[in-house]
Amino acid sequence: MSDGSWRGAPDVAGRCGGLTGTGGPAWRNLALLVAGAFFMENLDGTIIATAAPRMAASFHVPAGELNLVIAAYLLALGIFIPVSGWIADRFGARLVFCGAIAVFTLASVLCAQSTSLAELTATRLVQGIGGALMVPVGRLVVLRGAEKADIIRVIAYLTWPALVAPVVAPALGGAIVTYASWRWIFLVNVPLGLVALVVAFRIVPDVRTARPAGLDWQGFVLTGLGLGLAVYGLELVEGGTVPWALAGACIGAGSVVVWRAVVHLRRRTHPLLDLAILHIPTFRAASAGGSLFRLAIGAAPFLLPLQFQDGFGWSPIRSGLLVVSLFVGNIGIKPFTTPLLRRFGFRAVLGTSAAAAGVTLAACAAFTARTPVALIVVVLVASGVFRSTGFTAYNTIVFADVPQDAMSNANTLSSTVQQVTMGVSVTIGALVLHAGAWLERLAGSSGTGSGPFVVAFAVLAVVAAAASVEALLLPREAGSSLAASR
Repeated sequence: MSDGSWRGAPDVAGRCGGLTGTGGPAWRNLALLVAGAFFMENLDGTIIATAAPRMAASFHVPAGELNLVIAAYLLALGIFIPVSGWIADRFGARLVFCGAIAVFTLASVLCAQSTSLAELTATRLVQGIGGALMVPVGRLVVLRGAEKADIIRVIAYLTWPALVAPVVAPALGGAIVTYASWRWIFLVNVPLGLVALVVAFRIVPDVRTARPAGLDWQGFVLTGLGLGLAVYGLELVEGGTVPWALAGACIGAGSVVVWRAVVHLRRRTHPLLDLAILHIPTFRAASAGGSLFRLAIGAAPFLLPLQFQDGFGWSPIRSGLLVVSLFVGNIGIKPFTTPLLRRFGFRAVLGTSAAAAGVTLAACAAFTARTPVALIVVVLVASGVFRSTGFTAYNTIVFADVPQDAMSNANTLSSTVQQVTMGVSVTIGALVLHAGAWLERLAGSSGTGSGPFVVAFAVLAVVAAAASVEALLLPREAGSSLAASR
């Protein structure tokens, strides 16, 4: 968008659906709506892993083939998130956001009614298109309507779904498939989607650009194809359902196409993704270091239940209750996140959160079946604390120095990076777990039990700690425009 902030813009103010002024209720209501949509999407995407065995049995296919369902959703995200900003500029944020909710909700119904793996994969692809437009466009509207001094609180609202959904999904998914049908995993989206749709029509402003540039079709094809191939290849490797050569070919071809897309985007006057924004130090640090942080932290809720159940032989209930400790840390620190950022600054909070997250992941690598439960709870609560502060800080500072008229481009690029890295974090977790099992077998062990988890968590600890390096390279005053309280 290049027409300035929607607040006060004559051609837009009349279509803001009652969202006026600079006060808190306007952005807060919008932020809660977008956060709710994000939670619905995140929960839906995470919970499938728990229900995969029941779904596979229903379709009479091996459980590993359910990876196609996950890959289809990630494929849609990789293809359509990059074009979400242009679509919002062209057709208006209210229409696109409401349409995305409607598509996501309708696709959820179709997913629940699927009678074969092929049907479910196709409907998940459609659901992914809705998800790809829903959250990025909603977040853009909130960011365009909030003052710089409100950004920290805005992002705090928008961050909690990414923290809470992966933690509560295993327990909720287990309860649904145990006491009902796996189809209810998708049907629970229907009332949530309908409520969100009604609210969105009432409060989402019709933000749009008066004269948007034409769509960069070449950038759209190259970016979508490259990200789609790379993500699909990673999912194939995780699932182990196809030869490694095919998965490697997808990843290799995807990487080459992404590189070609980068060359194209840097040369074009009005690119699909404006990579020039990466010249802003705070945006670059949040994108690079933040990606490492999300990869490591996003894999933990996937690995921990497996470690407790497969590695230690504990019951699913005991495992689920322990993982809830992450949620306790996430929520417990929330009231203090903004004061911490304003007191110590972004560089200190980012560096400390990434390094400490690495330490807690290393501690998870040291867990054994004989580790006192109280000690495990303490470590997981601490991990949840640093997950929360890190997520909020990275998701906030990314917009610290972005001009308001570049917010649409920045949001699109940031959403693409964030959604793809979070989407493949579970895949990365599975890959390092497979690597741990392979190393054990190479050393003459069985490759089962708790050994592979030691390797997996150790690798993730290094990845998380590496993110702190990027943070510490930031100037001390980085993000000061956001941390300044009014």
